[in-house]
Amino acid sequence: MISKNKIKEIRALERKKIRSAEGLFVAEGPKVVGDLMQKYLPQMFVHTPQWKAPSGMCDDIVVTEEELQRVSFLQHPQQVLAVFHIQKEGEEAYPTNELSLALDGIQDPGNLGTIIRIADWFGIRRVYCSEETADVYNPKVVQATMGSLARVQVCYTDLEQLVTSLPSDYPVYGTLLEGDDLYESDLTANGLIVMGNEGNGISAQLRRSIQRKLLIPCYQVADMRPDSLNVAVATAVAVAEFRRRGR
Repeated sequence: MISKNKIKEIRALERKKIRSAEGLFVAEGPKVVGDLMQKYLPQMFVHTPQWKAPSGMCDDIVVTEEELQRVSFLQHPQQVLAVFHIQKEGEEAYPTNELSLALDGIQDPGNLGTIIRIADWFGIRRVYCSEETADVYNPKVVQATMGSLARVQVCYTDLEQLVTSLPSDYPVYGTLLEGDDLYESDLTANGLIVMGNEGNGISAQLRRSIQRKLLIPCYQVADMRPDSLNVAVATAVAVAEFRRRGR
């Protein structure tokens, strides 16, 4: 059984202010919780009898499906909810001889979580986020990563300062409507790929620092063609092409 106070404490972690103050975040479902246990220290498990918590790790609260429904952030709870300690990353590592992503003002939690999952799939270890980007520990972001948060380092930083601090010959790419065709451009095995805000794209200040502008071409020839791709989809298309060329 779970107390009303405990439910209130967990539900409060939906707010960034509370997450930051408490140093805690919420994850749900056997897959997500299981993956995050590789990296994050659990404080609490709330679960139905169908899921068994590792013995002696932390608070272990067995509940009914109805009780889990009351504390869950999901429409359809998945056997277990865990509260984890936010892990402070070490000193910020700048891009090296590998492929990294930079996200400029991504607002939608689902998009951010999906991009982290895409990064994990394509072997990208670091994602740099502007301060305006959604909080990676938002429950919706955590859920959308499907556990990839355990394997991808997410850093919040001043992207313009990050880009200008890189060596002048370091490849910095950005997806822009005035860019060159992705499939006809020279692509490197390393570099930083900048993806912009869902509505406004890459900010004007950051755009000035991008040396290599790329366009994902639209093959719809009708007059009523779409304006753009969803940013998570565009990220997957771009990264897939970089990885295909890098083989």
